[in-house]
Amino acid sequence: MKIYKNIFKFLCIAALSFTACDSDNDIELNEPSHRVIYTSQMDFGNTIEVGNYITFGDVSPGVESRKWTFPENITSVQGAETSDDIVKAYFNKAGVYDVSLNQTFKNDAYVDEVLKGKELDTVIVVTVLEPISISVTANYINPDGTLGAALNMADGAKNVLEASRSIRYTYSVVGAPENTTWNFEEGTPASVENTETVDIKYRKMGVFGFDLVAERGRPFGEAMVAYNDFVEVVPSTDPVGLDAVYNYQDYIALEFSREMDPATLNAADFSVTIDNNGTIINPMIESAMVDAVEGNRILLSLLNETAYNDDTVTVSYTAGSLATLDFVAADSFSDVPLVFVGNNILDNGTYDFGFENSLDTNWKDLGWGAPWNKYSFRVSTAQAYDGTNSGYVEIQPNGGMIMAQVDNDGAFVTFDVEAGKTYELGVWVYVETPPNYAAGAIPPDIRLYWAPATNWGVGPNPEINTNFKFGEWVYSSKIVTFSVSGPTRINLRGDNQSNSEVMKIYLDNLTLIEANLRP
Repeated sequence: MKIYKNIFKFLCIAALSFTACDSDNDIELNEPSHRVIYTSQMDFGNTIEVGNYITFGDVSPGVESRKWTFPENITSVQGAETSDDIVKAYFNKAGVYDVSLNQTFKNDAYVDEVLKGKELDTVIVVTVLEPISISVTANYINPDGTLGAALNMADGAKNVLEASRSIRYTYSVVGAPENTTWNFEEGTPASVENTETVDIKYRKMGVFGFDLVAERGRPFGEAMVAYNDFVEVVPSTDPVGLDAVYNYQDYIALEFSREMDPATLNAADFSVTIDNNGTIINPMIESAMVDAVEGNRILLSLLNETAYNDDTVTVSYTAGSLATLDFVAADSFSDVPLVFVGNNILDNGTYDFGFENSLDTNWKDLGWGAPWNKYSFRVSTAQAYDGTNSGYVEIQPNGGMIMAQVDNDGAFVTFDVEAGKTYELGVWVYVETPPNYAAGAIPPDIRLYWAPATNWGVGPNPEINTNFKFGEWVYSSKIVTFSVSGPTRINLRGDNQSNSEVMKIYLDNLTLIEANLRP
């Protein structure tokens, strides 16, 4: 009997097991309803070029029916509608289009983590770009600065231009390139990025070309125009001008408006004066030579002396035999200041030190209240020390200005500095007319403060008194140190409180370079 009892027990356990298994099989699993849509270009703004495609996918669980709707006569989708879960659509016309998806679910569907209804509508915006193409026009710039005749846009055109004059180049473009780069053979400047209109000066005689490249990363696209032997620079009867004086390697560089004749150069015709906080130094000029590469540049070497950033250095020339290669004699000049150049820390790809890539709205009032809000600002093409643009400010009578650069999201644009290191902080300024302030009053000025931890005693940079040079570009700078390392911004402050007239100022090429001080 014991054996039969054990068999009976085993059969009962087996029966219970089978019953349990049958019970499990009777459980109904509910499929969730959840919107899940993708496109093959979703990580790139759903942007493509004409003739290419985007794959649209609806992998939403719980869908009972769907309908994709595409713009009519734009894509390869027949009838502009389909119920397929995966759709490969070619776009054949440039523009911005809506692709719609209507879905009906078994149950209320989740969108992300939010429960919505059973019927959902989704719109996907697609941008279709033309292939990149560019065209260029060019005009002479007349001696008075007005726009002159159009040039012949052809390879080998050899448009004739007198040395030291300029040509204005302008491009038009389709296809939304991300970057454009001009390259000018023997032009000044030689290369310009992301600027639609550029003025190029030619100082050397010869026959030169140029090219322009436009490109974007995704969708990939590129186009180039190139003109060989486009401009022929010939001798000029214009007076030769001194365009700049600056430090270059161990020399003082004099940059003239066109190439100079080395045979006419005499070092004795030049003189240099160095003023270091009232101590005057008159160094001897050891040598003078024409730069072997840049023939419009004369290099002066000082005997046992060096120019330092905290010096005020001026150069003079007494007319002698110096002449250009096209036989025009150089005129005398006196006390032309040297501008120190170097690696501009503000040229970091984001700070718009030359006002070439920012909008009016990118220069924000800092909210100091009256009188510092009594001004207007705009990015202007009326005057430019370098490039095409400058910052134009009108400060009201007895008013002031305080502003700083911000990006399109309103965040301050910064650059990095090192605490304790010495820098030269400068700006080019063009003031239209003299101020009108009472005798003994503090003259108007511009000051370049910074944040964080500015030095409020940094002083005018520049002071705009009655001796200021009006109607021309003037460089002003201060030697500064920063007490805090890391991201820093410039606060541009203008003070016109003593002036009964509107002060009209152009600002360009803000500069911050490491300074080398006199021992």
